[in-house]
Amino acid sequence: MPLHAAKLREYYKNGTYRLCEYSAGIKVMWRDQLHPAFAEAAGCLIVRNNINGRYQFDYPVAGADGDVEAALTAIENWCTATGSRPVLSVVPEEKAGVLLQRYPRFHFVNERTWKDYLYRAEDLKHFAGRHYSGQRNHINKFRREYPTARYIPLQAEDKPLIEQFWADYEAEFQKDSAGARRELSLAKELVTLLDTGCFCAGGLLVEGRLAALSLGEICGETLIVHVEKALYSYAGVYPAMVQSFVTEMMEHCPELRWVNREDDAGDKGLRTSKLQYLPTQLGSKLCFVVESELDRLQRQPKLRTERLTLDGLREGDRSAYNALCLDDERNRWWGYDYRKDLQGELTEDYFLQVVREDFAARRAVNFAVRLQGKCIGEAVLYAPDWRGGAELGCRIAPQWAGNGYGTEAFAAVAEWALYRLGLTCVKAKCYKENKASYRMLSSCMRRSGEDDTFYYFEKQV
Repeated sequence: MPLHAAKLREYYKNGTYRLCEYSAGIKVMWRDQLHPAFAEAAGCLIVRNNINGRYQFDYPVAGADGDVEAALTAIENWCTATGSRPVLSVVPEEKAGVLLQRYPRFHFVNERTWKDYLYRAEDLKHFAGRHYSGQRNHINKFRREYPTARYIPLQAEDKPLIEQFWADYEAEFQKDSAGARRELSLAKELVTLLDTGCFCAGGLLVEGRLAALSLGEICGETLIVHVEKALYSYAGVYPAMVQSFVTEMMEHCPELRWVNREDDAGDKGLRTSKLQYLPTQLGSKLCFVVESELDRLQRQPKLRTERLTLDGLREGDRSAYNALCLDDERNRWWGYDYRKDLQGELTEDYFLQVVREDFAARRAVNFAVRLQGKCIGEAVLYAPDWRGGAELGCRIAPQWAGNGYGTEAFAAVAEWALYRLGLTCVKAKCYKENKASYRMLSSCMRRSGEDDTFYYFEKQV
């Protein structure tokens, strides 16, 4: 994990988001809750967390030549490929506009519990003005009672001093909850990583023993304070430690403007304490849960054309649908081999069950193509791109091919998707060798590109 911390610091050290989640310390300290995974794409850091079984992405952090738009696209593509819904959490307020413009459909959460407490560094250095008189009084009392107290920077070689502090601190520790005990254990572990060079730490030394300890991480113009502990028996030691640590960090880093003392996680005592230091603002962490137009569907649609009916697959379609799905020769052009995803035994109900599960999760909507009530093929709208587009495919059983049924069904679903479902773009592709599909797509869509394998088409509103 220290190696990961060093890699993360390459992006976070110049960070501008000011939120504690955009720091190596949070990823290390809370790794068992966040289960973070890291990747680099388009010159950006992408962090994917797994919280309570749901994937959630941090907003991409750009490197020197990073392209955040391309990184967001990489996140969306991964979600589409894995059947996941894009969830972008801890999004800084100033980046909300980017996502508002990008996504046609979403809902977001902005919980008070997780807002960070942001202070101007100058305020915590000087505690100037009447509104900080309480903090100054506490600091003055501490200085009077402990005139020899002095701030010292802490390094890895100060391990004996730090271990003695933890022993003294635990002797005074007043919180018995499992959460508080867990947080203390994680704080102690983070302090052991001083030798990585990712963090800075200091303490107040009184007669050879530490009375307080702080550990932080400088990210751009912001000092993020990960650990802030002091012995309660030393009256006034907390504000004295806050002032000393910020003062030292400002001398070390003259461009420092902000101090982030993290969120309060809903703890009443922490909230009271953090508010007493008069934060300049509470840093919001927006969570965008992105949706697609398929989420609008309450039930399976039913469409009619001159010769066809398109609606949901039924139990009575099992035999015809299984034959369609098991036709390897035609499915070579469909571009999907069920064997790659099959887990366990292939049952009679397997393919219909996949259709039901995809619709329940709004990953896809499958239309049975019916001629006089008989299922002769299917049209599938799938792979939403989360920005108003989705892909459409159609296949007809071989005994019904060559009569224009595929073109008729495809055009009907495309029109429905654009003008009734609300998509802005329907996309499709075909193998370059598939002349029949090429003719069908060319008759109702515009060719938009090609690569070594496919021709690509689209139809826009």
